[in-house]
Amino acid sequence: MVDARRSLIIEAKPIGPGLNGFCESVRSLSQDLVASSPNTPLNRIDSEVLQDHALDLILALQALPASRVLPSTINAGDFDVRRLIPLFCAVLDNETDSTIWEKVYDVVAERTLTTVTEPSTPPPSGSPRTTSFQTPWTFNTGSFADTSDLRRNVDPILKNEVEDNLKIDHPDDFDTFFGQIPKLREITTAVLQGCKGAELPLFQEDVGWVEWPERCEEIAVLQFLGRHVDQFQRCADDHGFCPSKRPRCITTPNKPIPGSISKRKLDVGLAYNSGNELEESKGHSYDWSHILVPGELKSNPREDNHSSTWLGLVRYAWEIFSSQDTRRFILGFTLCGSIMRLWEFDRLGVVGSTPFDINKEGEKFISAVLGFLWMSEEELGFDPTIAEDGRRYMHIERNGRMERIWLDAHMRRQRSVAGRATTCWSGSLNERPEEGLLLKEATGAGATNVARYYHHETVYINGEVDDVSANVRKGLNDTVGRDPLLQRRTAHSDTITNSTASSASGARRGRSRSTSRTITRKRSSSSIQALMPRPKRSCSDSPAKQDRQRRNRSIYEASSPRGILTGLLGGIKGHESLLDANILHRDISIGNVMLNMAEDDGFLIDREHASGAPSKTGTKVFMAIGALYGEDHNFMHDLESFFWVLFWTCIHCTGPSGRRRVSKFEAWNFESTENLAKIKKGSVDEEDKFTKEVEENVTTYCTPLIPCVQELRKVVFPEGKRWLKEDRQLYSRMKSILQQTSDVLDAVEE
Repeated sequence: MVDARRSLIIEAKPIGPGLNGFCESVRSLSQDLVASSPNTPLNRIDSEVLQDHALDLILALQALPASRVLPSTINAGDFDVRRLIPLFCAVLDNETDSTIWEKVYDVVAERTLTTVTEPSTPPPSGSPRTTSFQTPWTFNTGSFADTSDLRRNVDPILKNEVEDNLKIDHPDDFDTFFGQIPKLREITTAVLQGCKGAELPLFQEDVGWVEWPERCEEIAVLQFLGRHVDQFQRCADDHGFCPSKRPRCITTPNKPIPGSISKRKLDVGLAYNSGNELEESKGHSYDWSHILVPGELKSNPREDNHSSTWLGLVRYAWEIFSSQDTRRFILGFTLCGSIMRLWEFDRLGVVGSTPFDINKEGEKFISAVLGFLWMSEEELGFDPTIAEDGRRYMHIERNGRMERIWLDAHMRRQRSVAGRATTCWSGSLNERPEEGLLLKEATGAGATNVARYYHHETVYINGEVDDVSANVRKGLNDTVGRDPLLQRRTAHSDTITNSTASSASGARRGRSRSTSRTITRKRSSSSIQALMPRPKRSCSDSPAKQDRQRRNRSIYEASSPRGILTGLLGGIKGHESLLDANILHRDISIGNVMLNMAEDDGFLIDREHASGAPSKTGTKVFMAIGALYGEDHNFMHDLESFFWVLFWTCIHCTGPSGRRRVSKFEAWNFESTENLAKIKKGSVDEEDKFTKEVEENVTTYCTPLIPCVQELRKVVFPEGKRWLKEDRQLYSRMKSILQQTSDVLDAVEE
C-alpha cells in the first residue's frame, strides 16, 4: 500500500509524458518487448539487452520531477535486472502513476532485503554549506578504487559520464578524420570501380552490395565484413595502397576479449597482426591492448538512434583507454542493419557522424574501411610524442637542449572516457598546465616530500598545441550536431530541459577551459631520480635489486607493512609542507601517495585539484565525511583522507603488489556521496564496533597495522565524532602515531 505522503507527491508531480521517450525507443526495437501478461516475452530477452533498457528506464525515472522528492532511490547497479520486469510491464502497459511508482518501490524493497545495511548518522545541523567558490566534485569511471569492473557497476556510471558530452549527427565528423588522408579519395574511387567492374560485380548502383545479407544476421554480417575488408585491401594493393602496418579485421562476438575483468565481448574490430600465427589460428592472440578500431553491430536499422548502441561502443572505448596508456582518442563505428555511423571518443566526450546507408553510399563505406586501414598510429589516436627504443621515452627541450626522459610503467592513469586523462609515469608526470606550475611553485617554496619540479612544457603535435578541441577534433564545431539525450528530455518537461541544457553546456564549457589549459601540462617532469626525495639507505649492489628499486611505487607495492606506513608518513609531511606554501592538495588517495625507490620515505604526486579547476574528480572511497557532505574543503579533510587510505589499504592489500576485492567496500564506489558519508560515520562513531570491523576485514598481511589504524581513529575522530574546527596539531599527532608504529615494526624485524 502506498503511504499518504507518497500518494500526495505522486499526485502533485504526475509522470505525464515523462516516460514516453523510453517507451517509444523500446517498442521501436522489437515487438517482443510489448508486455501484456505475467508471462511477458521480456523474460526471454537476453540479460545484456535487458540491462541496456534497464539503464534507460532508470535514467528516465530519475529525471521525473517526483523522483527528486520521493524517499529512497533506485540505481541500476544494485540488483538483478530481471527483477525490473514487472516495472517494465507497468510502464509499457501505461499503468497509473501510482502503480508504476509502487513497482519502483517493490524493486527497492527487494534490494533492501538482500543488502546488509550500515548504521548511519545524519550530518550535523551546523555543517558548513558549499559556497559558490567551492570547486564541485564530479565522479566518473576513473574514480573507482579496487572494483571488479563488473558491467552492472560500471555501465550506469559510464553512461552518466558520457551522456552530457555526447554529440551525434555531426556533418563534419567524417571529413575531419578521413578527409586529410593522402590519396584516400582516388584510391576509394579506384576500389569502387573495381568492385563494380568485376566479373561477378560486388556492388551495383540499384542493388547495393550484392552479397549483403538481407536479414542482417550477425554471423552473416561479420562474414560479409571479413570478406570485403580483405577484398578492399587486395584491390587497393593493386593501386599502390601498401600501409607499413596492416591491421586485421577480427570478429569475436561470442568470445570475451582478454584483458578485461568484466569479460566484455567485441562484435568486430581492427587490430594489428600479432606476428604469432599459431596463437592467431587458435584465436588467442588479441586482447584490449591490441584493438585499434572497435565496431558495434545491430541487426535492426532503427537501433542506430538508440542509446544501447552507442553505449555498447562506449564500453569498448573505455576498455581500450584502460589498456592503452598512450591513446589520446579512439575512432570506431556502428553498423545497424546497413546504417553506418562513425564515432570519435576523446577526453571531452563522444562525437558521432551523420549516418549513411552502405548500400546507397558504397563509396563512403569503402572510404571508411580504407581510411581505418590506412591511418597512421597518430591518426588512430596514439601519442606520437612517446617513442620506443627498447624502452619508451619522450623528448623535452630544457635550457635550450633536447633531453630524453625514459618512461617506466605508469604509476597512475585516469581510465575514464570523459575526464582529466591524467597519466603519471615513473620518471615523469604528464599533467595539465597547472600541475607543472604548481610543482614549480612548490619546489620554489621549499616544499618537501612532494614530487620535485624538473620541467614542464607545452606539447605540440604536427606543429600545433595538443589540446582536444583544436588538435584532436581539428576544430569540429561544438554547436553542430545534436544531443539525443537532451532532445529526449525536452519532451519531458520544461524544468528538466532548462537544467539539463545548462549542465550539459556548462560541462562542455568547463572541459573546454580545462582542455585548453592542457597545452602547458603534459611534460611536467618530476622524474629524474636525483630530484626525488633522496634515499637515506644505500642501495644494494645487486643489479636485480637495483632494477627493482629504481622505480618509485605506490603504497600497495610496498615490500612490507612498514613500507605502507613510511609512504603515508612521507605523504603527510609533504601535505603539511605544501600547506606551508599555501597549496592545498585536495585529492589524497592511494594513487597519489608514493614510496621512493629505497622505501625509506614517501611523497605526494598529482596536485591538479589544487589548481582551482572548474570541476574536480576524486576517488570517493578516500574522501572525508565532511567533503562528502559538501563542506568547503580544507586541510582537515585531507588529513582525514590519509586515515581512509590506511583503512582501505589494510582491508585490500595482501602483500607486495597484491590486492583483493571486498564486495562490501567495493560498493562504496557506487554509493551517493551522502549515503557514503553516513556509512563512514557509522563505521567510526563507536570504538568497539570499529575494532570489530577492522579485525574482521583487515588482511593477514596488514594485521600488524591494526593498532595504528585504531590509534589514528582516536585522533582523527575524537570520541567518535567528526572534527568541528581546524587544528594544525593534528599533523603532529598523526605523524607521531605512524612513526611510533613504524619503530615498533622495525624492532620486531630486527
